[in-house]
Amino acid sequence: MRDIFPVLRVLGVMITFMAWTMALPLAVSWYWQDGVTDAYIASMLLTLAAGALLWRGMQRHRRELQPRHGVMLVSLAWLLLPLFAALPLELAFMKIDRPLSFTHSYFEAVSGLTTTGGTVLTKLDTLPLSVNFWRTFLQWVGGMGILILAVAVLPLLGVGGSQLFKAEAAGPIKDNKLTPRMAQTAKGLWGVYATLSIGCALAYWAGGMPPMEAVMHMFATVSLGGLSSHDASFGYFNSPLLEMTAVVFMLFASCNFALYFTAVRKGRLDVALSDPELRATLAVLVGGGLLAALLLWAKDIYPPLDALRHGMFHVVSVATTTGFVTQDYLLWPVFLPVFMLLLSGIATSAGSTGGGIKMVRMLILLQQARREIRRMAHPRAVQPVRLGHAVVDTPVIFSVLAFMLVYGATVIVLSMVLMLTDLDPVTAFSAILASVNCMGPGLGAVGPASSFAVLNDFQIWICTLAMLMGRLEMLSFMALLMPSFWKN
Repeated sequence: MRDIFPVLRVLGVMITFMAWTMALPLAVSWYWQDGVTDAYIASMLLTLAAGALLWRGMQRHRRELQPRHGVMLVSLAWLLLPLFAALPLELAFMKIDRPLSFTHSYFEAVSGLTTTGGTVLTKLDTLPLSVNFWRTFLQWVGGMGILILAVAVLPLLGVGGSQLFKAEAAGPIKDNKLTPRMAQTAKGLWGVYATLSIGCALAYWAGGMPPMEAVMHMFATVSLGGLSSHDASFGYFNSPLLEMTAVVFMLFASCNFALYFTAVRKGRLDVALSDPELRATLAVLVGGGLLAALLLWAKDIYPPLDALRHGMFHVVSVATTTGFVTQDYLLWPVFLPVFMLLLSGIATSAGSTGGGIKMVRMLILLQQARREIRRMAHPRAVQPVRLGHAVVDTPVIFSVLAFMLVYGATVIVLSMVLMLTDLDPVTAFSAILASVNCMGPGLGAVGPASSFAVLNDFQIWICTLAMLMGRLEMLSFMALLMPSFWKN
C-alpha cells in the first residue's frame, strides 16, 4: 500500500488545480451579484487546503510515476475530484434555499467532469448564473481531461507525466507521441482544444446567443458534454443557425484532436483527411443524420427542410455523446431513438472528447472479423489486421476484444441491477448505456423530456458508477479490483 503515496502526492496537485478552476465561477458570481459568492470562496479555500495538505504530506514520496501509478492516479482522480467539484453546488443550493443531497450533487459533478451531460436538477433557468456556469465549465475541464493538463505541468514539479498520459488517453493505441516530450504533446492538444473553444464561442455569439450563453454552450459543445443552462436544452434558442453551428463544432470535437495538431504542425490537411477513423466517424455521423432526416420526411413528421434540420442535429448530438435536444425524439418512430442511442457507443474517435467504445475499436473488430471469415476460405494465408496502411499488433487486438467483453458485461450487469429495483427495462438499459457512453439522456423515464431526477438514490449511484467506468474505459477500473495489482 506504500506504493500509493507517490500517487497521493500528485493527486494533491490535481486537487489544487480543481481549486483554482473555481476562481472563474467566483468571478462570475461576484460580477453579476447572484447571491452565492460565499459558496465559491468557501469551496475554493477547502479544496486548496485539502490539496496543499496532501501535497505537503507526501513530499518525501517524490519519484517518477510507473505504469501502475498512472492507473491508480487516473482512477482516484475521477473518483475524488467530483467530491470537490460538488462543494460549490452543495453550498450554492443551500444559499438559495433549495438543499441538494450529496447523492445529487456528486452525480451532477461526475456528470459534468465525465462530460456525460445527464442532470438531476430542475428549474435550470432560475438558477444563479454562476451555478450554471460552474456546471457547464466542469464539462470543459473534463473534456480533454484535467489530467492531460496536469501532464503538461507535472514535469515542472519534478513528476513525469508519460504514464499518466497513457492511462488517461482514450482508445487502444496510446503510445504514439506527437512530439518528443509528453508535456509538449499535452500542451499541443490543449492548444487545439482552446482554439476550437474560442471559435465555437465566437460563432455562437455571432449567431445570436448572449455572450455568457455562448460561453456556457461552448463549454458543453466542445467537450461533447451537453449540459445546458436551460430546461429546454438547446431547444430554448429555437434557431436553425445556432443548431447548424452546434452540428459543425460537435463534428469537429468528435474527431481525434491529435490529427488536428499533427496537421497544423506539418501544414498538411491530408494528414487528417486520410485517417480511416476520422473518415469513418464523419461518414457514420453524416450518414446517420441523413437517414434520420429521410425517415422523418417519409413518415410525414416534418417537411423536408425541418426533417433535415432536426434529424441531423439530433443524430449528431446523441451519437457524439453530447446530448443536446431540441425536440422530444421519443415521439418519433421507435427506430430512431434506439438507432441514435446505439450510435453513441461507436461514433466518436479515440483522442476526442466523446465517450463510448470509440470508432477505432469498431474498425479493428470489423477487420478482425473479416480476417477470420477469410481464414475459413484460405487457412494458410497470412492476413494481418490493417487500419489504413498500418498493421495492428496482436496485443492491441486482444486489448480491444477484452474491452468489448468488459463493456458488454458492464452494460448488462448494471442494467439488471437497475431492473432489480423495479425500473422498467427500457429505462434501465438506456440509462446505463447512456451513462457508460457518457451521453446523457436515455429513453423511457430518463428521455430527452425528463432527467435523472426521476430515479431514486440507489439508482442514481448505479448510474454514477456507470459514468465513472465509462470515462475510465472499464479496464483501468477492473485492474484496481485485482488483488495482484496491489501486491506487485
